Amino acid sequence: MSEVIIIITAGDGPKECQWVVVNIATAYCRAAVRAGLTADILWEGAEQISAPSCLVKISGSSVDAFIRSRVGTIRWIGQSPLRRHHKRKNWYVSVSRAPDIADVPDLREQDITYQTLKASGPGGQHVNKTESAVGATHQPSGLTVVSQAERSQFANKKITRLKLAVLLQDQRSTAESDRQGKIWTTHKSLERGNEVRIYEGSKFRLKRV
Repeated sequence: MSEVIIIITAGDGPKECQWVVVNIATAYCRAAVRAGLTADILWEGAEQISAPSCLVKISGSSVDAFIRSRVGTIRWIGQSPLRRHHKRKNWYVSVSRAPDIADVPDLREQDITYQTLKASGPGGQHVNKTESAVGATHQPSGLTVVSQAERSQFANKKITRLKLAVLLQDQRSTAESDRQGKIWTTHKSLERGNEVRIYEGSKFRLKRV
């Protein structure tokens, strides 16, 4: 069985785009299940209404074909759920594969400090009583992340390394962008007018592929 982790990000978009991030993640998970795959949003804590970015893990024998048509710029058409009289109707988020940790030279295992934590939750049976959550700090940069989405320390440790890789890659892209005088980088700006998918309305109905 293959496994792919994707990043859905609002870039520098407003709060509405962060709301779209969560809804696109949910829409992708529903579509994955319909395609016979398994999908999980890797939240750091409880489920959220909006988020600047999130990771989604999708697994199954046909995951590569499923992801291929869903990576790129996504446009959502609809009235702002946060500003009732806002005139803007088009909101953009970006979907990309998570980087291969081996491709992020700044991330070395000896530079990471791990800490085990008790996973938090809404209460009752959903709270993990064991210390399966993992926090990770990249000492050279000071970046810190937490993962408690998985049920084992081993799996959560893997996710923290991935999150650090994403952050370090983003930092490097931003620094390179500044040096070259560009006005956008991979995760900080989105390409308008070249969408791979368009959704519309509060139910996120797929309008165009």
